[in-house]
Amino acid sequence: MSDTTQTAYDEEDDVTWSEDQGDDISDLFGFDFDAEEGVDRSGLRALINSALVSHRRLPMLDVIFDHTARRMSTSLRQMADDNVEVALDDVTSTRFGDFLGALPQPTVVGVVYSPLLDNYCLVAADATLVSSIVDLLLGGRRGAGALSIDDRGFTAIELSLAERMLSLLVNDLDDAFQPVASPKFAIDRIETTPRFAAIVQEASVCALAKFRIRIDELGGRASIVIPHATLEPLRDELLREFIGEAHGADAMWRDHLAQEVKTATVDLRAVMAAKTMPLTELQQLEKGDTLVFAAAPTSAIELRSGDVLIGRGKVGRAGDRVAVRMENEKPPHKEELTDGDAS
Repeated sequence: MSDTTQTAYDEEDDVTWSEDQGDDISDLFGFDFDAEEGVDRSGLRALINSALVSHRRLPMLDVIFDHTARRMSTSLRQMADDNVEVALDDVTSTRFGDFLGALPQPTVVGVVYSPLLDNYCLVAADATLVSSIVDLLLGGRRGAGALSIDDRGFTAIELSLAERMLSLLVNDLDDAFQPVASPKFAIDRIETTPRFAAIVQEASVCALAKFRIRIDELGGRASIVIPHATLEPLRDELLREFIGEAHGADAMWRDHLAQEVKTATVDLRAVMAAKTMPLTELQQLEKGDTLVFAAAPTSAIELRSGDVLIGRGKVGRAGDRVAVRMENEKPPHKEELTDGDAS
């Protein structure tokens, strides 16, 4: 009886220990299967979760989005004729499908095209921001609060004013890109249904910038999402840490180095023929022995710099000097002379 009780007690302890250890391991590696969807996880979960992609691989993109926020403050201030504050909330990476799924309804989405990059990106504004702009531009009372349009769609006038605002944001984004490139962003079309604004596959990784816009007591949020495939042609420039950073030395040093390379001297060897022979025969050579090469007086010779073949030509005379007339401009690489070949 006591042995049976002791065995059951030991088994219970083992189960309890295993569950506790399992929880500890889950916490250590970031597994939390009871957590709500969309909650950030750390550890191994962050590594295997395909939705989590570090945007720090393109540090210049953070600078561009920050400059975009500053330019937005000026352009929207001129548009609304009021004090405007634009703050860059966050720059991160996300899957395109997750971005579309997280957009509130209703939302105005501008599909933006770049001729230089030959690809698309998106700029979106929520209903609160659109209603605030509409209220201000149509003469609404300052401080009275914007008209809510959460329970209805956008009218033609509202969409027209929203497109005007998004065009300003796109121009600001294009201006912020100028130190890196000239993508010439322009709005291609306006969508109010997010799924109609699909420009890449849902699993595609995108850079996402979120902006918080405040106009007097009104305001809202805007977002810019650029697929990494769109940014690929500018990847080398976006890897820089700051605007104006050069890869390598400055222009003066490069010009000086190029000039010195052009004036550098090179030793050339004229090889008329080559012969391969065993080491034993080489050791048996004595003074007065003759080596016979299969080379005729009219055979071409090779010009070499070290082991690099420069070219082939015919030997001749120029005044009192022996000269070589080049016959080919681009000699074959890794070509060696063999016994019986004349060069």
